[in-house]
Amino acid sequence: MPRLHAPTIATERLVLDPITPGHAEEMAGVLADPGLYTHIGGRPPSTADLRRRYTAWAAGAPDPQVSWCNWAVRAGGRAVGTVQATVQEHPGRETRASLAWITGAPWQGRGYAAEAARALTAWLAGQGVRRIGAAVHPGNTASERIARACGMRPTGRWEEGERIWERRTAAP
Repeated sequence: MPRLHAPTIATERLVLDPITPGHAEEMAGVLADPGLYTHIGGRPPSTADLRRRYTAWAAGAPDPQVSWCNWAVRAGGRAVGTVQATVQEHPGRETRASLAWITGAPWQGRGYAAEAARALTAWLAGQGVRRIGAAVHPGNTASERIARACGMRPTGRWEEGERIWERRTAAP
């Protein structure tokens, strides 16, 4: 499988716009609430932090068997969060993707993260990714609902204190 590149993806209410360094200022505002980091750790990033991160993402993963796909989630033309997939190709084994999502505090509770994550899951399945998962903090019930909405189920595996949720997609 060649390295994947994030395309623009549209849903009924959202546009998933591939992240570029130009998104840094807008996304710093979206991600500014310290409460967003309760389960994932860290603190709100500055515009400069995001510009550096998005520049690295745009350059691509150093491992040629890994694709970094990252989107700004837009509702009504305004950024409301992000979704991302780290896709790992394993020769002779299933290609896997690890998803993550975050929605800015003012836009939570509207189903945006679930809608964006479902669209991302469908896109990944269409690219031949057969195992899709996410690491979810055990107290983060909102992220558990999003993982379920994507067809994922909790596994018995844990990484860094987070339960791994997973689903398999149909083979072509």
